[in-house]
Amino acid sequence: MIIDKNFKGLVYRDGHYFYDGNIETTENLEIQLDCWLEVTGSIKAGWYIKAGWSIDAGGYIKAGGYIDAGGYIKVGWSIDAGGYIKAGRYIKAGRSIEAGGSIDAGGSIKAGEYIKAGRSIEAGGSIEAGESYGISAGLQITAKETITCGLKIFAGICTWKNTNDSEKTITCSKLISG
Repeated sequence: MIIDKNFKGLVYRDGHYFYDGNIETTENLEIQLDCWLEVTGSIKAGWYIKAGWSIDAGGYIKAGGYIDAGGYIKVGWSIDAGGYIKAGRYIKAGRSIEAGGSIDAGGSIKAGEYIKAGRSIEAGGSIEAGESYGISAGLQITAKETITCGLKIFAGICTWKNTNDSEKTITCSKLISG
């Protein structure tokens, strides 16, 4: 499925595109717009969601494969991908962020609850999980700035291969809590 400026129900206002409701497909979802997309509901795709700009959803964003945005990814609930989650800017979820592969943001990664990746977590800014939740990754966790969470942080808990010491690291400028 392709969402372009002619997508039924899509409205341009306040400098971005707006869609009232959910966008769901069993196919791949490509967002081909010249600025960011705001959806009041949720976005779900069978395999991947790819956008050149930012994606903002009031509910959740879910893909069987990967989610890739040139800008930020922001949701009211959760972000869930069977593969990786990647954003050129930041990733923010009111609840959880979970990827079977890696989570990678040019800026910060923030979740109201937990952050979990089957592979690595990498942020160009800070990484923050909720005060009653933790952060876990099958491989390393790297933040250019701070890491904060209420419970524990686990890196290198990979169950699909033997890990070396460099794959079991947590790196940040300052560990605030966790």
